[in-house]
Amino acid sequence: MTDAGGSAPERVARVVLVDDHRMFRTGVRAEIGRTETTGIDVVGEADDVESAVRVVAETRPDVVLLDVHLPGGGGVEVLRRSAPLMGEQGGVRFLALSVSDAAEDVIGVIRGGARGYVTKTITGTDLVNAVFRISDGDAVFSPRLAGFVLDAFAATDTPPVDEDLDRLTQREREVLRLIARGYAYKEIAKQLFISVKTVESHVSAVLRKLQLSNRHELTRWATARRLV
Repeated sequence: MTDAGGSAPERVARVVLVDDHRMFRTGVRAEIGRTETTGIDVVGEADDVESAVRVVAETRPDVVLLDVHLPGGGGVEVLRRSAPLMGEQGGVRFLALSVSDAAEDVIGVIRGGARGYVTKTITGTDLVNAVFRISDGDAVFSPRLAGFVLDAFAATDTPPVDEDLDRLTQREREVLRLIARGYAYKEIAKQLFISVKTVESHVSAVLRKLQLSNRHELTRWATARRLV
């Protein structure tokens, strides 16, 4: 970590940036990737699930800064496919860095194995500190999310697992959320980089698994669980 007086860092953390917005990745690299002062060495970048899984496997970084919403299945899918690397001695650790503070996003990536979750309002200095804390094995959350996460897992009146929601794949959840927000099939297809026919198939699967009849019922179901 960087010395307060500006001297060379005592150690270096190797980091991979995963976000589908190139300008955001460029900004994060410029803010924290000055290895000689911050101790952060950005060893790779990725903009979707496939490239993220590949880059993480190739570089074996100390910490992955992972966006939640990514083409190809989202951050949870990256975590699922990278699970073997997390289980190794001194394995890769993940810190979610997202604009979203939605309940299902936070809980989803924590269940998936991420060690923390911070929002994109975080300062560069705090993000550097978060990376080193995650690298050391700590859990790190943005202040507003910390209490929420504790409540979500500790509440006795809320089941830790939503069995209905857990029947859905990550992609089906993404489609469900967008449908509930009022997106048309063509808009969903464009946002998720899939065909309209594939969107229709996912919607049919969601309705079948949740035993719902139409889009209106699906929207009510998602709203009741605060997924919208």
